[in-house]
Amino acid sequence: MRATASLIRREFAAYFTGSAGYAAMFGFLILTGLLFNLNLDLLTHEGPVGVEYPMQVMFGGTDTPVIALVAGVLFWGLFPAITGMLTMRLLAEERGTGSIELLMTAPIRDWQVVSAKFIACFWFYLVLWLPTLIYLPVLADLHAKWESAFTMWSVLLLVGIPMIAVSKIAFLRDWSPWLVYGVGLLGVVAAGVGGYFHYTTDATHILTLTAGIDPSPIWTSYLGIVLAGGMFLSLGLFVSSLVKSQLEAWMMSLLLGLIFVLPGLLRWVLEPGSVGYELMYFISVPEHFRRSFTRGQLDTRPLVLYVTVTLFCLFLTVRSLEARRMR
Repeated sequence: MRATASLIRREFAAYFTGSAGYAAMFGFLILTGLLFNLNLDLLTHEGPVGVEYPMQVMFGGTDTPVIALVAGVLFWGLFPAITGMLTMRLLAEERGTGSIELLMTAPIRDWQVVSAKFIACFWFYLVLWLPTLIYLPVLADLHAKWESAFTMWSVLLLVGIPMIAVSKIAFLRDWSPWLVYGVGLLGVVAAGVGGYFHYTTDATHILTLTAGIDPSPIWTSYLGIVLAGGMFLSLGLFVSSLVKSQLEAWMMSLLLGLIFVLPGLLRWVLEPGSVGYELMYFISVPEHFRRSFTRGQLDTRPLVLYVTVTLFCLFLTVRSLEARRMR
């Protein structure tokens, strides 16, 4: 496990020392910032023009007005390109520079190599979405009410959160595994137990949040984008294991990712309820968000698709490395 953790740290840190990570972050933040600005204009617009589900605009899932439709096409058109930028160097760079041979002879299994690289890029993918959390108070019309009362559960919650942060810092600095996993596990338990009992009992809460807009589409949308991102990243990782050029890896990841995006364009020519329409919905990620996630609904079919494709692509990546080892 120490070798796997070391590889995760190396790959995660590489996003902050190379240009690809910053380029992906810059483009992503510009795109989401423009979508938030459009959402804000629609929410505050006077007259018949507006938006029923704000998260549909943020995740490119609404047909009207026309500018929101254009923004949605732009978002999903660039989404595979951004995830491809995160994965193009993971194995293609190793093959191009010849360092893949050193990796193959290291005392680490193929599945550990694949897992470490996937976890590292998935963590950075989550980092990309963290700044968008500042948009949520506006999108949900949140109002906060602070109270001065403390309970045993609130103290436990406040202690657990810093413990989790300390374990993350210890992991990145390669400190003792007991400190990393022990403190991290205690922090998760403390924060989980304290948070659960604090917000399920009748005691006065430290912070009470009330939303003027139904917040359920926020949680379902973020759950969907996390799992969908994992699917696109695993696809890009598999492609990266097949080629030596990072540019080729990025282009192939983009083209394969569009397989799960472009079928949504057929919904205007397919009859709703037909077999073709249902097939299009099953594989079209934008449709999943337009019809389910951004409306606060969880459809198990997209979730099964994302998890299945992710695991299958990771399996193919492991087999790709094993095939190279046998040569």
